[in-house]
Amino acid sequence: MGSIPAFSSVPAVKSSLAPEPRDRAAINPGKLDGAACFGSPMGATGGSAGVSDTTKKKIVTGDFGYVLEDVPHLSDYIPNLPTYPNPLQDNPSYSVVKQYFVHVDDTVPQKVVVHKDSPRGVHFRRAGPRQQVYFESDDVHACIVTCGGLCPGLNTVIREIVCGLYNMYGVKRVLGIEGGYRGFYARNTVPLTPKVVNDIHKRGGTILGTSRGGHDTKKIVDSIQDRGINQVYIIGGDGSQRGASVIFEEIRRRGLKVAVAGIPKTIDNDIPVIDRSFGFNTAVEEAQRAINAAHVEAESVENGIGVVKLMGRYSGFIAMYATLASRDVDCCLIPESPFYLEGAGGLFEYIDKRLKENGHMVIVMAEGAGQELMSKSIQSLDNHKDASGNKLLQDVGLWISQSIKDHFSQRGKMAINLKYIDPTYMIRAVPSIASDNVYCTLLAQSAVHGTMAGYTGFTVGLVNGRQTYIPFYRITEKQNNVVITDRMWARLLSSTNQPSFWSPKDVIEHKREEEPPAELLDDQNFIKDDLVGIGKETG
Repeated sequence: MGSIPAFSSVPAVKSSLAPEPRDRAAINPGKLDGAACFGSPMGATGGSAGVSDTTKKKIVTGDFGYVLEDVPHLSDYIPNLPTYPNPLQDNPSYSVVKQYFVHVDDTVPQKVVVHKDSPRGVHFRRAGPRQQVYFESDDVHACIVTCGGLCPGLNTVIREIVCGLYNMYGVKRVLGIEGGYRGFYARNTVPLTPKVVNDIHKRGGTILGTSRGGHDTKKIVDSIQDRGINQVYIIGGDGSQRGASVIFEEIRRRGLKVAVAGIPKTIDNDIPVIDRSFGFNTAVEEAQRAINAAHVEAESVENGIGVVKLMGRYSGFIAMYATLASRDVDCCLIPESPFYLEGAGGLFEYIDKRLKENGHMVIVMAEGAGQELMSKSIQSLDNHKDASGNKLLQDVGLWISQSIKDHFSQRGKMAINLKYIDPTYMIRAVPSIASDNVYCTLLAQSAVHGTMAGYTGFTVGLVNGRQTYIPFYRITEKQNNVVITDRMWARLLSSTNQPSFWSPKDVIEHKREEEPPAELLDDQNFIKDDLVGIGKETG
């Protein structure tokens, strides 16, 4: 196996804008679209001094501060791979398309809002079909696995991967891995065909089953190798994508011609970089039913309070967007925004004020909000985790409901009627709505196009409205959170008219903590770690 050449520096590279007949990688396998840094397949330490982790990062730089965070390619570690014409050029479905294939130089910027003198910024490779592919259709043996918790749209993604492989590329062998990662070596498999998956998008959950944990990298890759699988599609959240990254690294270490693609799934929308995760819109839509019920219950009685707990372990996106969509919510509590109960400006004071003004109120909270306020006896359980390594949370909805009841009963001045609604698992078990179904289709087809073109070790996702290929490390390096010093959170505060529960000093200190470093490159073309996720400005 040939080693990848190491680069001692990263010179600026002009990106060609002239159309090319085929991908550069197809013309010269192993050659990048410009200067790059990446590790050798066997973990050699060569590479540019500008990249600290050469085994993971593949960076292309260009003029005017242009940076492409590229994804790995099979030709990076397997020399002299043959290429084949893309079957799409003979596909009648694509005969109406003006331009079959994505331009070799198409990239998508991570940040849209820039200044006239600012660098061009970080980009990702645009997803889509390439003129040359690295797999013959008859040789492809693909597998699909779903991991982690449920999410609306899982079955849609499975369906569209299968149908995309069959209908666009003529791939006939697709295997479903049952029961999550451990299914590679401990469970049965099921052949997947367009007929098998025809109507599964109408159901919630996943026909393949799922689980947390069960990640034995060696056993998984052994199973992939023994079964002759050469395309792996992994649908899961940040933990599953970390697992996918480890699987890819082991496959690369062994020098196998196996493409690994991730499709990011999390109902909490806490995956960085991408605009949103699939199923999120469905979750927000389904949450409206619970909020509407809480509002009806609250306004139908004197001093009625409706409390709704939604999913959101560390990120409060569902609660925030459901609140903005409803307009019936008086207070939204999320993990990113600390609050307190007693005293001036506290939650109890605000509830008292709201009940006197309107006679009722609705509180929406994410499951991770207020955990630090719970009793020490409950906090002692903080070290308990599920199989995915997530901290087991206590039911903050029940706790805050009881706290509110206790507070007002002790005062003896106001009798309240409180109803607590917990639709936590209902909102993730439903089939996806139309907008998520469309999104799932785009994600699945983009993943298929990427693997057929020889890309590997990537997650597909929407960045600024465009389908892109994102390296695994960008998806797993941090969580996406609501930025409470952003305009979107200010819009929510304006909508609910709730207090921020923060002092001006707290806000100033928080802004200092979140202030990003200098944008992109210093004099030595080092890549700055200022790549933030979609807790970004949204308006």
